[in-house]
Amino acid sequence: MARTADVAELVDRARAGQPRAVARLISLVEQAGPRLREVARALAPFTGRARVVGLTGAPGVGKSTSTSALVRALRARGERVGVLAVDPSSPFSGGALLGDRVRMGEHAGDPGVFIRSMATRGHLGGLSWATPQALRVLDAAGFDVVLVETVGVGQSEVEVVALADTAVVLLAPGMGDGVQAAKAGILEIADVLVVNKADRDGADATVRDLKHALSLGRREREAGLWRPPVVRTVAATGQGVADVVAAIDAHRDWLVGRGELERRRTRRAAGEVEAIAVARLRAGFAGRVGGAALEALARRVAAGELDPYAAADRLLAGPPDR
Repeated sequence: MARTADVAELVDRARAGQPRAVARLISLVEQAGPRLREVARALAPFTGRARVVGLTGAPGVGKSTSTSALVRALRARGERVGVLAVDPSSPFSGGALLGDRVRMGEHAGDPGVFIRSMATRGHLGGLSWATPQALRVLDAAGFDVVLVETVGVGQSEVEVVALADTAVVLLAPGMGDGVQAAKAGILEIADVLVVNKADRDGADATVRDLKHALSLGRREREAGLWRPPVVRTVAATGQGVADVVAAIDAHRDWLVGRGELERRRTRRAAGEVEAIAVARLRAGFAGRVGGAALEALARRVAAGELDPYAAADRLLAGPPDR
């Protein structure tokens, strides 16, 4: 494990553009070891500059292909790009199930691109618990844009909104996504809607369904609020990708102009602080009370001897009567 001096050196090297240092810092973050606090402290002065774009959507819509196309477009205008690709965890190793595949191979030799697969490790919401901290690493390392591509787990991916400045939701024709998106509340989290594989049959219907659903929403009726554009793309060929980048830029301008960017980032920081505090409380509570006490109370709740609220009160008060 790195010592304090090593952490400071790693941050300096990461800021100098050394990818191995960036990778090492993210590994330290994922391990959540005793030096995690030192890593966070060393990174803090250099964060808050990168634009964070979240990409989410159901399996099969082409998230990885779209991410690669966005990287290509952003690099074409000289921006450094970091990518956090959050994959499902292996039930055996706990590692990223897809992490050993070659992702976005065309960018592998580009020093202006850093790509990292991260495992969710069972965390719901489509994001790894370590994703916010890994994002800070890339931010401090001087990347202009960080793309966060989440696992395709459907409705639970709304967590990406809490992390991103701009949330891009991808859909595809022929999957019923236009209707399902409205039902699942996906439209409420989207800042930009992308209908990928728009060269397929049904693309017009999907776009029409999305625009209709948006027209029924509050955001479409209230003046001054952001209206998510619906963009058609064929990410495999690059068609429409420039329009997605333009939509992301327009949303950024809107966020800055209304002061919403600062509010979003404050909410993001609040959520991160809360998550860390809750995790520490949970760990301390488990160590103080112990699993046996919880199991004893759970048996009484299951048997109908206690209601769950009374059981929680007893758990908080101390070991239950045996």
